[in-house]
Amino acid sequence: MVHITHSVAVGAICTEVINPIKNFRLAIAAAGLTPPTEIIDDGVIHRFSTNGKPTHKHGWYMLHSDGIAAGAFGDWREGFTQNWCSKADTAMTEAERQVHRERVKTMQRQREEDLAQLQQLAAADALKRWTAATPCAQHDYLTRKGIKPNGVKIEGDKLLIPMRDTAGMVHSLQTITLDGIKMFMSGGRVKGCYFGIGKPKGVLIVCEGFATGASIHECTGHAVAVAFTAGNLETVAVTLRTKYPALKIIIAADDDRQTPGNPGMSKAIAAAHASAGALAVPIFKEATA
Repeated sequence: MVHITHSVAVGAICTEVINPIKNFRLAIAAAGLTPPTEIIDDGVIHRFSTNGKPTHKHGWYMLHSDGIAAGAFGDWREGFTQNWCSKADTAMTEAERQVHRERVKTMQRQREEDLAQLQQLAAADALKRWTAATPCAQHDYLTRKGIKPNGVKIEGDKLLIPMRDTAGMVHSLQTITLDGIKMFMSGGRVKGCYFGIGKPKGVLIVCEGFATGASIHECTGHAVAVAFTAGNLETVAVTLRTKYPALKIIIAADDDRQTPGNPGMSKAIAAAHASAGALAVPIFKEATA
């Protein structure tokens, strides 16, 4: 199987190293991910938490330490992939360079096939769970946020929010607990998937979270597409621009002022540019003495 659904950012780090496992771990950390405690250099894909939370296993890696050590790692939820090698391309002989290139191609095929299989299994499970779930009438999370269900369902005491493509196919689910803890299905596709609220009538607003999207829809009456993560805003916006070329698309940004790099704003700006859309930003009242 070939996976082609993700928009993947692929980079490469090549440095002379003495300890490939140690330096591979450092490369993962340098990319902004929390490295796994143990790294197994068997050339097989392994999953790990990218943020230190045991249940959030969105990360993956694979490492070959024989010959010229090489590997790759990434975050399937964000569609991020980075290659790594223990020797600079310019320092390799032509024979070494050819072997390395073939290894990189093999690793890429392996991770594409692995991800495609995981997403296929997750999609089948997501549809089964969504079909069996109960339409939501009331939930403590909705009450605290002051929003309506807007088509979500309940499984036990958790909210279920379907993650669909533009054809309406359910690929994964986001769950929200009574305490507001949000989780994605392991292995489920995120890139390009969204939850729609309302039907577009001239304007379509793209935002990150469900509560934000529900509030926007209930306040404005405009249709909303919930992209779930900042990293998914651009893919969703561009996909919806293709589906609705005549619509006015507005990207509603989260202002993550307390987070380095402010990903809520930077990703929203990129999404607005890529989709020829407008940008809406929150305005905070300054504290008064």
